[in-house]
Amino acid sequence: MEHIARFFFGVSGNVIALFLFLSPVVTFWRVIRKRSTEDFSGVPYNMTLLNCLLSAWYGLPFVSPNNILVSTINGTGSVIEAIYVVIFLIFAVDRRARLSMLGLLGIVASIFTTVVLVSLLALHGNARKVFCGLAATIFSICMYASPLSIMRLVIKTKSVEFMPFLLSLAVFLCGTSWFIYGLLGRDPFIIIPNGCGSFLGLMQLILYAIYRKNKGPAAPAGKGEAAAAAAEVEDTKKVAAAVELADATTNKAADAVGGDGKVASQV
Repeated sequence: MEHIARFFFGVSGNVIALFLFLSPVVTFWRVIRKRSTEDFSGVPYNMTLLNCLLSAWYGLPFVSPNNILVSTINGTGSVIEAIYVVIFLIFAVDRRARLSMLGLLGIVASIFTTVVLVSLLALHGNARKVFCGLAATIFSICMYASPLSIMRLVIKTKSVEFMPFLLSLAVFLCGTSWFIYGLLGRDPFIIIPNGCGSFLGLMQLILYAIYRKNKGPAAPAGKGEAAAAAAEVEDTKKVAAAVELADATTNKAADAVGGDGKVASQV
């Protein structure tokens, strides 16, 4: 019965995480249509790609037995995030942005290659699992923390304009599904990051319940504050469009399973 329940929550986590991985499609359709990345940042996509690669590696049978569902969704996420990165490289707004993206991609490849080689050549058995699990967990927690800036803006502006309910709900459900999956499998490298993701998703839902009636920026007290709030709101529009909240919101969340999410936001 426990195995059936674990399989159920693993499949549920796969489905929800896939939704989070696909959430930036609208953003990239805009990039392709305008043939420019404009002011969007490519950092979240490189970071989510690294998280997916590490988590997919962790879920392989010779690294962590009985976690193949972790590999399936993160392998899929790796392909999706790689497509986003390629699109970003093709339509980078200028040479500097393209070189910066290539540099980040090089760092991602270096970290992943190092983890793979060390785990294969220097470690065996449980030591391999612990090493790969720690690496995946660290980056999963970083991905789940990405919505904090959006939550801060919601509290400051008393508006949920840039924190969509469905993405916040998806982050919560995804984190909770994988948290239970980890509990049933007694795997701390899945429990810890997804416990954090579930908690942050719950906080987003609570904020949404508090400020749900205000879908626009709150009226500021003074002229100077109005300009500052407007500038921050405008910046957040760009961030919210570029980051997978599920990445958290989108982030992974993105990447949703730890060793997410906006992103994936998200695995």
